[in-house]
Amino acid sequence: EVTDSQLRGDYRIFRVRQDFAVSPRTGRTHDFFVLEAPGWVNVVAVTGGGQLVMVEQFRHGIRDMTLEIPGGVMDESDAGPVEAAVRELREETGYEGHRTRLMGWVYPNPAILNNKCYFVLIEGCEKRHEVKWDPDEELKVHLVSAGDVPGMLRDGRIRHSLVTAALGAWLLEGKAGTV
Repeated sequence: EVTDSQLRGDYRIFRVRQDFAVSPRTGRTHDFFVLEAPGWVNVVAVTGGGQLVMVEQFRHGIRDMTLEIPGGVMDESDAGPVEAAVRELREETGYEGHRTRLMGWVYPNPAILNNKCYFVLIEGCEKRHEVKWDPDEELKVHLVSAGDVPGMLRDGRIRHSLVTAALGAWLLEGKAGTV
């Protein structure tokens, strides 16, 4: 049972909350830190020719480049995860598709985060727009054969945990051919 909550910090991408909760087992009070963050979306974008639209970008936390699927933070203006995914795909890559579907979601790290990461499939993608990157984004768009994805996950070319979860959900649906 949470007996008290205090806001400890408010930053551009998350807020830090400290909760005080009584353990039902011991009766002792413990403190927990929670990062309050908006929802995130990851987009499995597939072209009509069976290629995945992927992005390579610098990630400051690891100070290295990563190969990922498009995605990002859900805005307050987004009606839901599918709309956020369509927006993120267009902004980051210039691609749009004509079939969209929410595949599922995960808790990114329920020990310290309170948000969800949604996986959205967008099929029939074509490049239709110029990119609209955020000021801190520098991306390179790659088209990857769907059949290459399992090997890229196995050999570590794709290492972002939420991207591997989204691609795993997609592969389990059988959308990438034979694994």
